[in-house]
Amino acid sequence: MNLTTTRMLRRTLLAFGLTAVATTTLAQNSITVYTAGPAGLAKSLAQDFEASSGIKVNVFQATTGQVMARLEAERANPQADVLISASWDTAVDLKKRGDLLPYNSPNAVKVPSNLKDSHYVAQGAAALAIVWNPASGKTQPKDWKDLASSQYANALTMPDPSSSGSAFGLVSTLIATQDYGWTYFETLKANGIVVPGANAQALNPVMQGAKAAVMGAVDYIALEAKAKGEKIEVIYPTSGTVLEARPAMILKTARNVDGAQKFIDFMLSTQGQNLVAKTRMLPARTDIQALRPGWSDIKVLSVKELNEQERSATLAKFKTTMGLK
Repeated sequence: MNLTTTRMLRRTLLAFGLTAVATTTLAQNSITVYTAGPAGLAKSLAQDFEASSGIKVNVFQATTGQVMARLEAERANPQADVLISASWDTAVDLKKRGDLLPYNSPNAVKVPSNLKDSHYVAQGAAALAIVWNPASGKTQPKDWKDLASSQYANALTMPDPSSSGSAFGLVSTLIATQDYGWTYFETLKANGIVVPGANAQALNPVMQGAKAAVMGAVDYIALEAKAKGEKIEVIYPTSGTVLEARPAMILKTARNVDGAQKFIDFMLSTQGQNLVAKTRMLPARTDIQALRPGWSDIKVLSVKELNEQERSATLAKFKTTMGLK
């Protein structure tokens, strides 16, 4: 090997080494968070965490269906460090598959035991409600069964459970309840219910007056809209509803585990939980004041956890029952 070749080889190795160091440094100074939570909350958490830690947060915010589809598409080349889902079943299933890292944040002390696990912890929670437009001329509903009456023919929407993890929680709970089951959804279909997409697509026609009510609306979205002047009412059904906790977890393939743990700590800090409360979600910590009906104000139905196969079967059955493509 001549002198020129040796020098070129040294330069190449040096450049490669510097690139490797830069890549490692970048990974240590940033994390990537995939979230099905509110976009405003994701932005606020990212900004405040970055300001306090110096760690940059790259955020991908979308519906539960879109987030999970992206994770699956990137399985060969994972990008996310932290995942925040709108469905508790997501965390349960990912843990069973061995896709999560265990972490117990010191800030989770005030989180109830049913809202945390060795591998995930709730960011907050939302209840599924009926959102009714008083200007519709329809009698105010009090329970889920009221929405199956002839009065609500062609006047009802609901979120698609394949897009909304929260809506899936409601569907899977009601079909397992003796008073409802699949017969209830067959009745809704015959009554002309519309399933336009995720939560916003189901709520907008009601706020605009095109439809009278939403079945299974995520309450914090509607509560915020009402606070801003929308003429709607948020109703918690008398027979009970689903309170869907939103789990946050660190993926086993995380590139910056330390940064991911610090993000979970910040999310559960007083500052982070107050940001959650500002969205009108229920904070996970019991010592943080909620800006909406609290844990003891809502009758909650027990939710059966489903595995991935059961979840797929339920979504397929819902799609067939509702005549969705």
